Amino acid sequence: MSNSRRKFLKSLTGAGSLMLLGNKKPAHSTIPKVNPDQFGVLVDTTRCVGCRQCEKECNSINEDLPPRAAEDFKDKSVFNERRRMDYRSYTVVNRYESVNKSDNPVYAKFQCMHCLYPACVSACIVGAFTREKDGAITYDAWKCIGCRYCMAACPFQAPAYEFANVLTPQVRKCTFCFNTRLSKGQIPACVESCPMEVMKFGKRTELIQNANEKISKNPGRYVSHIYGEKEVGGTSWMYLSNIPFQAIDLPKLGYHPAPGYTEPIQHAIFKWFLPPLGVYATLGGIWWFLSSKKKKEQSDA
Repeated sequence: MSNSRRKFLKSLTGAGSLMLLGNKKPAHSTIPKVNPDQFGVLVDTTRCVGCRQCEKECNSINEDLPPRAAEDFKDKSVFNERRRMDYRSYTVVNRYESVNKSDNPVYAKFQCMHCLYPACVSACIVGAFTREKDGAITYDAWKCIGCRYCMAACPFQAPAYEFANVLTPQVRKCTFCFNTRLSKGQIPACVESCPMEVMKFGKRTELIQNANEKISKNPGRYVSHIYGEKEVGGTSWMYLSNIPFQAIDLPKLGYHPAPGYTEPIQHAIFKWFLPPLGVYATLGGIWWFLSSKKKKEQSDA
């Protein structure tokens, strides 16, 4: 066996062995520190009347959403069923029954929660999602490969996929108006457009203080909890309600950051996916080398 062939097989086997061995260290991640003065929104559902003005403004400012007539947002029949965000709507308002059915119904607006420790960012294997320093979770369609891990990881089911777009499908979700308003020093369109001042925009720490003051001053009006203050490590969008949060479709979640649950699973997948790749890479390399050598011998004969 020639020196060149011996060196080739040695380096090829070494590379395959490294892939087979994988990372011996346990999979873990360092949870980044969050800016305490990042922006957030406090949603007081007791003030919402279901006017859907927030939906209208969201559709108007986001040019990537299918344009809709203003009359569409006056249609109250949409409240006959529960809706969720999709590639056509970054935010939706749903209607719920109050504890006492004789009371007025409860309305609640939903959008991406812009988590402090976002599972979508952690789950994305190509870095298509980014958490901006002001709290917005942004998306880069050029990096996206359509794996939809973000959809599986999100505890709030916010990201939606453009299944109807065959050629250039993207993952769609609320952007916190980052490019159009937030990065320019303006507040999100939905917040600014609300006639009932359901939403309050500001520094997250100040919003939490404001929410606690509302709860203490009006003990009979609110559930004694700020949803999103601590759920999955905290979210930029937080809620007050006069009925249980699960009754308005906000899931009951623990306080541990979501990436703490998703990353070990993802790391395990890659850990056990690499060994087969190592085997195939090694065998394929050997086959290629021997085939090339055989063809050379035949041509020399």
